Amino acid sequence: MYVNGMGFRGIQRVKGVHHTTVIYWVKQTGQHLPDTYVPQVIPQVG
Repeated sequence: MYVNGMGFRGIQRVKGVHHTTVIYWVKQTGQHLPDTYVPQVIPQVG
């Protein structure tokens, strides 16, 4: 929901949890994602 553009308070209303809990969930999930995308091959733009 957050990735699709919904705000923390909007998610709060839909899910029925406090917005600080939603922020905590987003932070926890973000820790499992890689920091940057490192392509093995540099794409050619033409």
